Amino acid sequence: MYMDLNIFWFLLITILFIGFFFLEGFDYGVGMLLPFLGKNDVERRLITQSIGPFWDGNEVWLLTAGGALFAAFPNWYATLFSGFYLALMLMLVALILRAVAFEFRNKDERAVWRTFWDWMIFIGSLLPGFLWGVAISNIIEGVPIDSHMNYVGGFWNLLNPYALLGGLTFVSLFLLHGAIFLNLRTEGEMRERALKAAKRLWAPAVICVFLFVGLGYFTTDVFGRLGVDPGIAPLGAGVALLLVLWLLQRGHSGWAFCMTGLTIALSTLTIFQGLFPRVMISSLNPAWNLTIYNASSSPYTLTIMSWIAITFVPIVLAYQIWNYWVFRQRLQKPIEHV
Repeated sequence: MYMDLNIFWFLLITILFIGFFFLEGFDYGVGMLLPFLGKNDVERRLITQSIGPFWDGNEVWLLTAGGALFAAFPNWYATLFSGFYLALMLMLVALILRAVAFEFRNKDERAVWRTFWDWMIFIGSLLPGFLWGVAISNIIEGVPIDSHMNYVGGFWNLLNPYALLGGLTFVSLFLLHGAIFLNLRTEGEMRERALKAAKRLWAPAVICVFLFVGLGYFTTDVFGRLGVDPGIAPLGAGVALLLVLWLLQRGHSGWAFCMTGLTIALSTLTIFQGLFPRVMISSLNPAWNLTIYNASSSPYTLTIMSWIAITFVPIVLAYQIWNYWVFRQRLQKPIEHV
């Protein structure tokens, strides 16, 4: 039962991060595209309103994943948040700026005011997306963790070449995901402009993703340990990404969005699959790796938390599905006073 609960919570955290990257990925992408696709204030208001009903709800997945880490794997949580402290603080500041920008942007009609907050939305979308790529890359590459589960490196250890590539990979994939979402949510000229942006962003995303995976075979064992036949998840992620441009050229934006979403979901699954049963890799000694067993809470805590998760996670899912259904219509022009 103890082992089963450890695996259950590892799977649940995997699902939560899949949901977070899939949902927050497109609104990070839209936020990064805001200053470039919006040629005037009306268009920029249209872009912000395309994700207006969703962006804060999407961040609930991150809060839930963080809470699950704290409750189920406190040693993982402690090592991750202490070792990545500065990077996570930068991410938090960026997310606060982003949230404030969405609320403050339309409080004043002056162009300089709105332009300032538009760029805060851009920074608040770019920086977290990039830092998530850096963080995930370091987790799979390995960081200096000692025998007491303490991170003994510095901030600059995290900004190694492979991690920077991971940051660029996440940003490029989120930009593509966001451009296709914007194409689905808008009408007229903005829809066409988003489609052209998506087609241009496809090639950089493909290059970054395949380069990240290719170099990953030399910098980490996460991909290599999957074997010659890595399974459906990694192969499916690659095929889905390659199909995106073909679908966009034939006007199937909805299916293209499904494919970028599938790429993100299957890529996340591949990373967690390659890590299992580890949750953080020590670059100093494999015996000091954090696993779902030595980093977990007590069996009693896992049991109680399992019942709470089984009760409330479906409620959160139902609410989000309802929210997306209510705001499913395309936007042709921005709603006034929003």
